[in-house]
Amino acid sequence: MLGEGVKVLEHAVVGKQPTLSPRSTAKREPLVPAVIGAGTVVSTGAIVFAGTTVGERVILGDQSCVRERVTIGDDVVVGRGSLVENDTTIGALTRIQAGAYITAYSTLEEQVFVAPCVVTTNDNFMGRTERRHELMKGPTIRRGARIGGGAILCPGIEVGEEAFVGAGAVVTKNVPPRAVVVGSPARVLREVPADELLDA
Repeated sequence: MLGEGVKVLEHAVVGKQPTLSPRSTAKREPLVPAVIGAGTVVSTGAIVFAGTTVGERVILGDQSCVRERVTIGDDVVVGRGSLVENDTTIGALTRIQAGAYITAYSTLEEQVFVAPCVVTTNDNFMGRTERRHELMKGPTIRRGARIGGGAILCPGIEVGEEAFVGAGAVVTKNVPPRAVVVGSPARVLREVPADELLDA
């Protein structure tokens, strides 16, 4: 279902049905049609799967892909070539830059910033053991958090509200609210300055 003023540009696909391998952990129930909110642009070559709801005034960049059962809030940007995997929630006013990978079962709250080439993960067992099914979970990135270019977020971690993850950091444990973390593994460097906070 397309809202008023939606633009679906050349070679874009809306409502694609997933093709799952026999070993996929994704759910297999029938999917409702995709819903695209008013004023949204599905750019050239972008793909939106069935069962996904995209808010109003969203930009889905060229060759981006949004998988099934994803919910995207209003005024979100998903950059060129980025992939948002299944069963993920993205809050309003979030910006995901080019080439980012948002793994399945992730939560991004409102006004999150994800820089180019960020990688998120959801499986500590990397496809081995049946135990992985009950523990599979992407990161939770709280309101206003910022993730620097090329950072890697390990499965199930939480990045606190207004936290700042430096470029190239490897985040292996939870990041406190308003903390600046850097390095591999990421460690707390300092607090985010007050004048950078959303409510400053």
